Amino acid sequence: MLRNINYIIGLSVTVFLAACGNKKAQNAATQAPPPTPVVIDTVRSSSNAVYYDEYPATVTALKEVTITSQVTGYVTQILFRDGQYVTQGQELYKIDQQVYDANVQNAKANVASLEANLVKAQKDAENYHKLDAQDAIAKQQVYYADAALNSAQKQVDAAKAQVRALEANLKFTRITAPFSGTIGISNVRVGTSVVAGQTVLNSISTNNPIAADFNIDQSQLYRFEKLSTGANPNDSTFSLAFGPDVYPYYGKIYIIDRAVDPQTGTIKIRLTFNNEKNLLKPGMTGTVRVINNSGENALLIPATSIVEQLGEFNVYVVGDSSKVKQQHIELGPTIGKYIIVKQGLTEGQQVVVQGQQNLHEGSVITTDTTSSKQH
Repeated sequence: MLRNINYIIGLSVTVFLAACGNKKAQNAATQAPPPTPVVIDTVRSSSNAVYYDEYPATVTALKEVTITSQVTGYVTQILFRDGQYVTQGQELYKIDQQVYDANVQNAKANVASLEANLVKAQKDAENYHKLDAQDAIAKQQVYYADAALNSAQKQVDAAKAQVRALEANLKFTRITAPFSGTIGISNVRVGTSVVAGQTVLNSISTNNPIAADFNIDQSQLYRFEKLSTGANPNDSTFSLAFGPDVYPYYGKIYIIDRAVDPQTGTIKIRLTFNNEKNLLKPGMTGTVRVINNSGENALLIPATSIVEQLGEFNVYVVGDSSKVKQQHIELGPTIGKYIIVKQGLTEGQQVVVQGQQNLHEGSVITTDTTSSKQH
């Protein structure tokens, strides 16, 4: 009996201790994790933040022409150096002239022969008219003489027109520059056979000033129309960049295209730039930078606060009870270590700038005051 009582007491103690242990384990399981240490910063507003709207651009010549031959033949002379600056009217190529010169001489000889026939027809007509005045010849003979004279005159006129056409072909064997500019690398060499209207010999383009073309959305048209008026040579509104390098001269609006492209909803803008040092070449691609002068205060956050997920940008915003929530934002240009926020935040909010990798929605944070001040 005593043994049974001791067994029951021992079993009760064991059950009691086990219950206490389970309670402690449950308390430990339900206890919240410690706050995550992070560094935070405040969304600030700046009225003097200088930043740019950027647009992909292509450098293009204001005047450019492809040179083709208007006659068929062999190239006999090239009268320039590749890449040379040429002036309007300067001779560039010569095509074999022998056939064209021979054709001209033959046509001129034909004109001389027909002119001799014309003189004879004129004399015959004069004589017939004298005889007709004396009523010494049939009227029909006079009519025949006048018709022969008229035909001879038309034959001479046609032959002279043929001479002019052949002389034009002979002139086209000398190819000259249509305007002053830089000529490219020749596509043909001496002895190359060229076909009229088909063989491309070279290209010429102007190089100073030079243009840069880019497209804007139609919603921005009014802004650029205003920028096109009142510009001055020292206006820094438009600049041209190639990666980290910025072209040393500013541009100005040369023309805004006549219509919006209905397929894309965009319109082309053309800027011009000083190119006296010939640093820009047609076909180069770069970025047109337009100073944003909207006059509105810009919201800035440190670039380190951005969390990118599947192409979208978010930040952790500090809320009540030191809990964070993830906020989607729309970004603007970068200014040094900061990024402009177009949408999603307001001035004075606090965002996490270090330690985001340890956070999730609703995480409780603690701030490292020392690190925050250093930041």
